[in-house]
Parts: sequence; structure tokens; C-alpha cells
Amino acid sequence: MLTIGDTACATTIVTGAELAEVLSQTAEDAFPPVYPTSRMVGLMELAAARVMRQALAADEWSVGVTVEVSHMAATPIGVEVTAEARYVGQDGKLFVFEVSARDRGGEIGRGMHKRAIVAKDRLMRGAVQRTGGK
Repeated sequence: MLTIGDTACATTIVTGAELAEVLSQTAEDAFPPVYPTSRMVGLMELAAARVMRQALAADEWSVGVTVEVSHMAATPIGVEVTAEARYVGQDGKLFVFEVSARDRGGEIGRGMHKRAIVAKDRLMRGAVQRTGGK
């Protein structure tokens, strides 16, 4: 079971493959060579998922449901970024986390993130049925 205040972290060193400019699909899609918001949010999700491990049965996953985050500072290639998630309670069936991210220059992002616990087979059946996929 989760306890208010439980925390976990996830860390990465920004590589060329992680830069915002990699998101460009055409020459007109101009993004800077810095750590993008999408990667920061993913790292925050990973930290929150690590907090939730203790609450999961073998046939369950935790999945992100809501993200409300501000990205306040740019991080260049080669710099370490650490995201931290702190469990702050439940909102119905959703697990609520305060999330933040830092690099050696200080805080780069902060916000709230909610996750749910889902049965693995139910999630995958629903995804296939919804999309007509495999």
C-alpha cells in the first residue's frame, strides 16, 4: 500500500537522441537542441510509476491519466536530469503525485500527475478492440 509522502526518482543524461530537435518531422518543424517537455514528462511518469510498484499485483500496470506540468528552464545535451515523484493521496481511483525535475542548474519543471491501476489483459484487449489492431 502507498503511504502519503512516498517518493521515487528517475534520472537520465540528455543525449542527442533525446533533444527536442529530434521531434521535427520536416524542415519547417524547428525545435531547439535542448531537453524537451515531452521527455521531462516521461521521466516524471517513470518516477511516479516507481512509487506505485509496491501497490501493483503481478497482473496489473499503473498508467498515466493526467499530467499538469510547467517546464521552466532549458537543459542542454550532456547534462543529468532527475525527476522526483511524491505521492500525495488519492482522487477517487486515481493516485496523485507532485512531480518535479531538476538539472545541475536547479529546478526545470514542476506539476501534478495522476495514475490509475489497470489489469494488463483488460488494457490490451481494450486497446486492440478500440483500434482494430492486433
